[in-house]
Amino acid sequence: MSDVLNEITPLSEKDFFYIVERHKTEFTYPVHQHKEFELNFIEGGAGVRRVVGDSVETIGDYDLVLVGSDDLEHAWEQGDCQSKDIREITIQFPRDMFSPEQLEKNQFAAIRRMLQQAEHGLAFPVSTIVKVYHLIDTLPSQKDRFRQFLQFLLLLNELASSEGARVLASTSFAHAARSSESRRILKVKQYIDEHYTETVHLADLADMVGMSPSAFSRFFKLRTGRTLSDYLIDIKLGNAARMLVDTTRNVSEICYECGFNNLSNFNRIFKAKRGVTPRDFRAMYKKNKVIV
Repeated sequence: MSDVLNEITPLSEKDFFYIVERHKTEFTYPVHQHKEFELNFIEGGAGVRRVVGDSVETIGDYDLVLVGSDDLEHAWEQGDCQSKDIREITIQFPRDMFSPEQLEKNQFAAIRRMLQQAEHGLAFPVSTIVKVYHLIDTLPSQKDRFRQFLQFLLLLNELASSEGARVLASTSFAHAARSSESRRILKVKQYIDEHYTETVHLADLADMVGMSPSAFSRFFKLRTGRTLSDYLIDIKLGNAARMLVDTTRNVSEICYECGFNNLSNFNRIFKAKRGVTPRDFRAMYKKNKVIV
C-alpha cells in the first residue's frame, strides 16, 4: 500500500542490546516494524496514541510495552498529548540474544513465555511499571556495561514474573505461533482460522473435541479468557485489519470477505473494539509504513 524504507538498525552485533533515552515534546516517528525485540517505556505521555498491530489505545502517564515479532507494526503517535516533557526509554535486543537451549532451562521459563506473548505486543500494568521503575530509570545511565547487562536481565525477569500483562494485537493480525496451546484448543482455532468467514456453530466445535456444548463453552473461556463469540469477532476483525493494511480493497469488500454481513455493523464493531473506524485505521498505516 505504501513505499517501504529499509533502515539500518542501531543495534550493534557486538552488543547484547541497544538502549536510548529521549526527552521530547512530540512523537513524529511513523508506523514501523523491525526484527529486534523492543521494550519501550514512556513517562509523561498521557494522551499519546499507541498502535501495536490492530490494537489502538490512548495511554496514561506511564506506558511499558514489549514488542517481539519481526513483522508486527507499531508506533506511538502524538494523539491528544499536551506534555512538554515526554520521557522515552527504548531498549532493542536481538531475537538470538538467548539461545533455544537457554530458553528451555527452568530458570528462563517465565522469560520464554513472555517473549512468546510479545509476538502480539505485550502491555504491562501500572503496578508492574511501579515495581520495575528503579531498574528502567537507572539503566540508561549505568556506565559499567556488564552491570548494565545484569540489570537488564533482572528487568526482564521481573517483567516476566509480574501479573496483569495484556496481549495487544490479535492473533490473526500478528500471525503469531500457537505451539504452546493445548491440542484441543489448537484444533478448534485452526478450524476457526479456516472457516471464520462462514457461520461457525458451537455444537460443531464441541463435537470436534468430544465435549458437550456447555462443557466446551466453559473450557474455551477458561483456556482463552474469552467467550467463543468474542473470539470469533476478534479473528474477523484481525483479518479485516490486516487487509486494511496490506491490500487496496475498499472497506465494504473487506467487510464481507471477513464474514460480516452488514457494513454499518462492521464499522460500529471495529470502532468499538479498536478505538478508530476502519478508514481511520487504514489512514494511520498509509501515512508512512517503515521497516527498520
